[in-house]
Amino acid sequence: MGVLRILTFAIGLAMVPQGIDAVQDDEPLGKVTYDRWCSECHGLDGDGNGSAAGYMLPRPRDFTLALYNIRTTASGELPTDDDLLRAINMGAPGTAMPPWEDVLTDEEKGALVQYIKTFSRFFSPDEIPVPLDLGSPTGVSDEVIAEGRRQYEAIECWKCHGDQGRGDGESAPTLMDDTGFPIVATDLTENWFFNGGADVEDIYRALRTGLDGSPMPNFSDVLNAGVITDEELWAMAHYVRSLAPEDVPGISEVVQAKLLIEESAEVATSVGDEAWDEIEGTYIPLVGQIIVKPRWFDPRVDGVWVKAMHNGDDISVMVSWSDPNNSPDPLWSDWQSQVTTIMEPQEAPYDETGAKPDQLVVQFPMQMPEGMERPYFLKGDNRRPVYLWQWTSDRMMALEGEARGVGTESFPADGQDVGVEAIHQDGQWRVLFTRPLMTSDENDLDFVTGEAIPISFFVWDGDNGESGNRGSLSSWYFLILEEPISTKVYVAPPIAMLIAGALGFLMVRRVQKREMEALEVKKTI
Repeated sequence: MGVLRILTFAIGLAMVPQGIDAVQDDEPLGKVTYDRWCSECHGLDGDGNGSAAGYMLPRPRDFTLALYNIRTTASGELPTDDDLLRAINMGAPGTAMPPWEDVLTDEEKGALVQYIKTFSRFFSPDEIPVPLDLGSPTGVSDEVIAEGRRQYEAIECWKCHGDQGRGDGESAPTLMDDTGFPIVATDLTENWFFNGGADVEDIYRALRTGLDGSPMPNFSDVLNAGVITDEELWAMAHYVRSLAPEDVPGISEVVQAKLLIEESAEVATSVGDEAWDEIEGTYIPLVGQIIVKPRWFDPRVDGVWVKAMHNGDDISVMVSWSDPNNSPDPLWSDWQSQVTTIMEPQEAPYDETGAKPDQLVVQFPMQMPEGMERPYFLKGDNRRPVYLWQWTSDRMMALEGEARGVGTESFPADGQDVGVEAIHQDGQWRVLFTRPLMTSDENDLDFVTGEAIPISFFVWDGDNGESGNRGSLSSWYFLILEEPISTKVYVAPPIAMLIAGALGFLMVRRVQKREMEALEVKKTI
């Protein structure tokens, strides 16, 4: 996800102190590179306690422990130089660690690999780590994926990752890394956030090596013990790969609302309606709200999928996203307490008045703007207010409202035109809004077909300590309601063909008549 990586990288650069260019000419290149680009997160001593570390979860790696998630070596073994270089190049998707492949020179990266190793006494020039022989991937088929699913269940991967792989297993609320910080179970349906790569070979490697420093074990031991075969482990890798889209979702600026052309067709009012299967979803990335205090650097929701349809009278918009639980959930109370305690910045006290629900707000302009002008994406302002649809998991109803800036949201109890259905299942929320395209309320936005209507999203995970300004948000996108195809498209071509045919017939008859007249003239001569 290029946009997310750019945003993360920009945040990281903003944390680098000015004046750091003043380095000593006689310092090793690895130290110069590390101090300039890495120390603010990982610390000058490599212990993971840089000045920016408190804003991050998971925390930056502690190089003194020499525990590395992504390796080609066996569990408990040190990584190879190529492993460290790969991590530098790729970064750690889904975390604050950006990719450095196009930022640092090959010389700087090579020197950085050697310098990082100096932080730990476990590295020795006399001992060169040896990668595992991982072999080649097996072929994939429906039968192979089905076998992978059986192994997924047998080895109890679901206890952490959940039945459908969205990180909602029964153990998920209790997971901790080796340094005592809470850690999420990977959402296997979003492989673009996999550390170390998203291909089936990368998944198999992670299964064989484990992710040292995390609760993720290695399966080389059970493989060597004969509990599972290599073919079965490859099958499980294929199954995990099948849980995510075949291609990484591209970033589209437009959400298309499909027009239902069947006569008297009704828009879907249920998230389970089969009509949704015919509509392609648009993926919209989200980031933490880090502009208005209190800021939030640990958003749980990193993206939403959006589908929409209309029938010329009503519109239906479905928003779905991964969320391991329906907040508030007592099983996640300890998680929430830890997150709100350790996350910086502590710019305002957390609201302790009660458990927090999950929330979704869909934002539109109050009135259609001219040209490309749009309201300020953080709830508008006095000059350009915004129109809101709000849903919360504790209320299970939708409210329409408006805002003229952060903290000015108002949702009147009467005159509501928006309906909603919401279901949490298998670690996923699906929230469906419905509304007439036109309403009698002058404060409601009219949905006109063919117009590019600005739309954006705010999401909160209550059990991740999110409420108020602490949550996820998107920038502005566009919702376009598909227009009816004019009858001219169907009528004009046949009429044109008839006219062309008639003209052709007349021309042929005229030519034939002239030829006959010419023959008559010849006969009389």
